[in-house]
Amino acid sequence: MTPIPPRHQKTLRRRHRKFHAFPNLFDLRTIRYMSSSRSPFALGLDYGTNAVRSLIVRVEDGQEIAVAQSAYAQGERGIFFDAGQPELARQHPLDYLNGAEQATQTALRQAAEADSDFVPSQIIGIGIDATGSTPMPIDDEGTPLAAHPEFQENLSALAWLWKDHTSVEEAAELSEAAAQQKPEYLQKCGGAYSSEWFWAKLLHCARVSPEVVRRAHTWVEIADWIPAVLTGNSAHPVRGICQAGHKGWFHEDWQGYPDPAFLRQFNAQLERIRRSLPNAAHPSDCQAGRLSRHWAARLGLVAGTPVAVGALDAHLGAVGCGISEGTMVKILGTSTCDIIVSPMNRPLPYIAGLCGVAPHSVLPGHFGLEAGQSAVGDIFNWWIHAIQPNAGANHSVLTQSAAERRPGESGLLALDWNNGNRSILADSQLSGLLVGQSLQTQPDEIYRALIEATAFGARIIMERIENAGVSISEVVACGGIAEKNPLLMQIYADVTGRTMKTSRSSQTCALGAAICGAVVGGFHPNIPAAQRQMTGAKERVFRPSPAAQSVYEELYALYRQIHDAFGLPQHQAELFPVMKRLLEIRRKARNARGEPFPPKRHSR
Repeated sequence: MTPIPPRHQKTLRRRHRKFHAFPNLFDLRTIRYMSSSRSPFALGLDYGTNAVRSLIVRVEDGQEIAVAQSAYAQGERGIFFDAGQPELARQHPLDYLNGAEQATQTALRQAAEADSDFVPSQIIGIGIDATGSTPMPIDDEGTPLAAHPEFQENLSALAWLWKDHTSVEEAAELSEAAAQQKPEYLQKCGGAYSSEWFWAKLLHCARVSPEVVRRAHTWVEIADWIPAVLTGNSAHPVRGICQAGHKGWFHEDWQGYPDPAFLRQFNAQLERIRRSLPNAAHPSDCQAGRLSRHWAARLGLVAGTPVAVGALDAHLGAVGCGISEGTMVKILGTSTCDIIVSPMNRPLPYIAGLCGVAPHSVLPGHFGLEAGQSAVGDIFNWWIHAIQPNAGANHSVLTQSAAERRPGESGLLALDWNNGNRSILADSQLSGLLVGQSLQTQPDEIYRALIEATAFGARIIMERIENAGVSISEVVACGGIAEKNPLLMQIYADVTGRTMKTSRSSQTCALGAAICGAVVGGFHPNIPAAQRQMTGAKERVFRPSPAAQSVYEELYALYRQIHDAFGLPQHQAELFPVMKRLLEIRRKARNARGEPFPPKRHSR
């Protein structure tokens, strides 16, 4: 870029201050010129389960200069629950908007403190990710029904958070009907439609709160609604291929969302809502629009700034981890999401048990494959907070004690289904299990067994994908657990037999969103080019320990026995030897205590 002559810089800074006082006096081109000698930045807005994060990142090299978080104000940590319906989880859409304003303004102040030359006009593009499927009903102006006085006390008028499982029966009905009438639908979602997803939630709402569905002009994923609001197009949200393809049964093979006649058999309102949806959906390297003057003023940014089409948090988290062919990204949080891509110029076989296969949903020109586990961090939190194994127990204390245990030493084996199984069984009516307890079992032993259970579940997913011919040459993990718990990372390496890397960024979802902002802002030509400049992995990696691998091979075989026995219909498993084999493994591990332990757990 051509530098601004020094004699003009003082004048331009004065004009820049005047712009923020009177934004109507200047257009986007003028304000961009006024900052043209400075590095461009992108803004990523990451809507998580409990808060929204705002990340400002330099598009030239991925340097993150500011990140701020704003917790959702209403409900319990931002979530509305119902004691009579433990599967219910809703959020108020106004929290999303207020959170964006607070987090972005805070991030802008941080950026100015970190770089005295920073000005908001250096932000050239905005990207947005959100949880999903988190759909909500809106009126014909794009206003959430929750904002209408008559629906302010109605939980069904809120956003139905991804972890809402009230739609189990409806999901089963949709899956059964699709198997008989539209088997191609199930080919794109791993063989079963989930209670976490768009149409199951809408159908459940139509049955328990028909007045909400009747009053709604349409339903929209929050990953689509938020960009629409910011660009002044809330009445006509651009639908993202990511959430449409993975959660909404959208595919170009059947010209968009499901056949209206198929949906009509369940409820006439579903057919009406289906007809309100467009037959096109777009990837996140496309513009959803430009930042409106109203929202530019609220956020402290420049009107007209390009805003990318929204996407699901995990999928843009994979982008922020630098995903490419052969890389599996594991987003480790309260639940996990596994993302892998496969080029669209090669045939992709049907892979049973995935959470969806959608074109362009992660990287343009690639199929995005999604799998995951319904509870990981939630299981560890349950053990700490709900069971409260001893006074003063916390993750750090139990992790430290568990790290001193040998693989197999506890004689315990667990199933990681405390919130059902997302992949590969796709059954939300499964539950957790702990085998091998004795009167000597200690809290840290159970804590370690729960970590191992999630690692075994992760291995099953990897094996299912690779058995279908999609190779996994490396694993990159991100999320708070990956950063804070080296024991878990080492156990995952030992159980899966793979080297585990950690993303350089601790805000990968927001970074992935910012990458999309950098693309629609015109600095990078496409997402892979932006990834090469803006992403990377940490120096520390976790390599499998041969000694631990040997024990985990034995434990994994037992895990598969109980996994298949409880998870697969008509499966005839011989469970009699499981407890006795666990005791043998425990005895062997305890007899080996004289050997050096623990082994070296990482390399640099």
